[in-house]
Amino acid sequence: MPLTRAMDGPTAAGSSQGRGIAIAAGDMASTASKVSSVSRGTHGWARHLRATGHGGPVTGRSAPTVLPPALRAWLGLIAALAALVVVVLGVLYAGHSEPGRVDRWFVDPTADSVRPPWRHVALATDFLGEPVGAATLVVVAVTGCLLLRCTRAAVFVVAGAGITVVTATLLKSLVGRTIHGEGNLSYPSGHTAFLTALALVVALLATGRLGLGRTAGTLLVLTAALVAGAAMGWAQVALGAHYPTDVLGGWCTALAVVPATAWLVDRTAARPVDQPAGAGQRERS
Repeated sequence: MPLTRAMDGPTAAGSSQGRGIAIAAGDMASTASKVSSVSRGTHGWARHLRATGHGGPVTGRSAPTVLPPALRAWLGLIAALAALVVVVLGVLYAGHSEPGRVDRWFVDPTADSVRPPWRHVALATDFLGEPVGAATLVVVAVTGCLLLRCTRAAVFVVAGAGITVVTATLLKSLVGRTIHGEGNLSYPSGHTAFLTALALVVALLATGRLGLGRTAGTLLVLTAALVAGAAMGWAQVALGAHYPTDVLGGWCTALAVVPATAWLVDRTAARPVDQPAGAGQRERS
């Protein structure tokens, strides 16, 4: 009997220790599961913040585009039509130095047609297309993008406005239309092209940031372009600096260039993200 009790004692103790170890192992597994769940949740939030532009870059996922996908088809069509208008007007008025029939429907473009106080408004609007005024607007827009940590948007501001102005300048030399004597190239209006381009850029960025749909986004973009183009166009014609068809050409130049520039910026920025991880090593080998 004592022997049996002696044997039963260690067996009970071992069983108790085994149950304690099992309980401890279960607690550790439960804790590990909770930590893993929290880690996955934190990682998911980090990827969400970065993808929406509030964090650093995410491998394999591109930043928000500057050309909203919902607007690509419509803006592509508008850009193509605008480019066609630029070409047609350029061919019609190449080498001319006088207003055309369409120009005379609006106003005599060779003389100032506005008096104070509206002349002051026209001069102030014209200043926005001059080097100092244009540079100030671009710096303000770029600063706003950088404060919002939108580097791609800042690049788009500079590229959209810059490429539009360069295109208008090249077209002036190519078309050769003048106003107020030789050397004053007029087609298309660079002032109108610049302000319209900047308005388009800002409207596109606002559309993407606000998450507007195709209808609302297209309406915002076209309204911004129309208001900016009409304001600067009126100033240029009123001050006798351009023919009305020059203004139309500048407006259409911006409509053609900015969507293409937005697509190019998105395409260029997406290349490093979309490239497979081992692509560089395969190319070197």
